[in-house]
Amino acid sequence: MNNKQILRIKTISEFHQLRGLPKPEHPLISVINLESVTSSSGNVPQNLVFDFYSISLKRNCNVKFKYGQQQYDFDEGTMFFMAPNQVFGIEPGNDEPLKRSGWMLLVHPDFLWNTPLAKSIKQYEYFDYSVNEALFLSEKEESTIIGIMQNIQQEYHSNIDKFSQDIIISQFEVLLNYSERFYHRQFITRKIWNHKILNCLEDILKEYFNSDDLIIKGLPTVQFIAESLNVSPNYLSSLLKVLTGQSTQQHIHNKLIEKAKERLSTTNLSVSEIAYELGFEHPQSFSKLFKTKTNLSPLEFRRSFN
Repeated sequence: MNNKQILRIKTISEFHQLRGLPKPEHPLISVINLESVTSSSGNVPQNLVFDFYSISLKRNCNVKFKYGQQQYDFDEGTMFFMAPNQVFGIEPGNDEPLKRSGWMLLVHPDFLWNTPLAKSIKQYEYFDYSVNEALFLSEKEESTIIGIMQNIQQEYHSNIDKFSQDIIISQFEVLLNYSERFYHRQFITRKIWNHKILNCLEDILKEYFNSDDLIIKGLPTVQFIAESLNVSPNYLSSLLKVLTGQSTQQHIHNKLIEKAKERLSTTNLSVSEIAYELGFEHPQSFSKLFKTKTNLSPLEFRRSFN
């Protein structure tokens, strides 16, 4: 991320102070109307890392957001999700005054401590998506998300009592589940782009399994496939699960088994030789995977052709 210094923001109070906002009403959770945010850095680019969760619904921003070399210009209503300790960059557009509209929800992990959501929040894979994999919202979907954020805000505006945390966490979980639903919808509705990814995935696997890379490097990793497709690993697996019902790892294994079946049925190579050709150091690992996927050992499969 260039050589700009990384600014770590440890608390929600610190974020409020940095952005010219009043002190938060609750130290561990905050809902912010982005029109009230000012930038302490003017038009100076920044790299930031938060020690808390951040969910942003942004529109009409003249700001570019970056993860690494990935860049996204927010000119429509979009959401993106940041987990603690993720580095991201902000680059103001041109020399115009900074402008933005939308909403932001900040939640410190301590607020979730000792609740079921503290563990289950890790199942929401979109916290690991790249900025260019942001969630595009319809007006109706925007209204739903804003309504939930405002419910959370209203709850901590009220007198805090023993029910407050549970109610806020319930609302937070509803927001996460709606976001999951909207991402699922996006995977389906962006058919042309998504099917291009599927076609490219097939081409990458075919080329890899037909090259010496398999022997030299072993099986391709999910990270390698994702980088080749210029998407994040979690986004790719989420997309594939919706479109095909299988993860990236399962697609890799499917191509492997397809290649193994071809070798077993058309050559006289031993199982060990085939295992080596397919990138396995230990033939027993290959045999175990093959049986898991086909319910037959490699030799049983070969005998079925004789």
